[in-house]
Amino acid sequence: MNAANPIGVFDSGVGGLSVLHEIRRSLPGEDLLYVADSGHAPYGDKSQQFIESRSIAISEFLVSRNAKALVVACNTATGAAVTTLRSRFMMPIIAMEPAVKPASEQTKSGVIGVLATSRTLAGDNFVRLFARYGEDVEILGQACPGLVEQVEAGDLSGDKTRLLLQRYVLPLLEQKADTIVLGCTHYPFLAPLIREIAGPGVAVIDSAAAVARQLSRRLEVGGLLADAADAGTECFWTSGALDKAKPLFSQLWNADVEVRPLPD
Repeated sequence: MNAANPIGVFDSGVGGLSVLHEIRRSLPGEDLLYVADSGHAPYGDKSQQFIESRSIAISEFLVSRNAKALVVACNTATGAAVTTLRSRFMMPIIAMEPAVKPASEQTKSGVIGVLATSRTLAGDNFVRLFARYGEDVEILGQACPGLVEQVEAGDLSGDKTRLLLQRYVLPLLEQKADTIVLGCTHYPFLAPLIREIAGPGVAVIDSAAAVARQLSRRLEVGGLLADAADAGTECFWTSGALDKAKPLFSQLWNADVEVRPLPD
């Protein structure tokens, strides 16, 4: 493992590209590997054993590509598998955490809403966050079935997506939430529509920038930062259908990209 090696990033699908954008902004000289497990998305309705098994297999693939660090760019996979991954792989492993702490510091009404998958809201990580910050603010967890599928389909602003978001966001506003946490890496791609529905008085925040900062710190401490003089590259893989993946990745990455099939 050395500083010239790439960083491996994975998610249940394309949502982790929102994290990859922040990593690229923070670390322009790093080579990035990204795996979307879109053939098995969403993870939110899968068992912990299944998610853990997929996370291990994808991490092993990224390690085989000489990854010097792993980013679990998926809140559901973090809750289900990150402890196991850290016991198996001796490298920096950065995971997601819903931005409940900054939301609790930012809210003026004392009420924050968390949009997430059912599994994330029921996981130990969120329970710990609720216990840590729930005494000072009211935390409203809102499960959002269907939203991941809309992002995976590239529908970021259509009527169905808007109706789903209204169903999930408006009850939070009725309960006086003035800060909304995006607890799934797919949801930042819906942030413009969420802000439109919630209105200008509601803050919408996610964890991607914090994850990029933590990754940068861990690489610096380990002497693993790449030479920033050279522009980094990106390589993409998917377990989903290639004919759908290329236009979707290009749409969300804001550039024409090649997507490779993830080996079985």
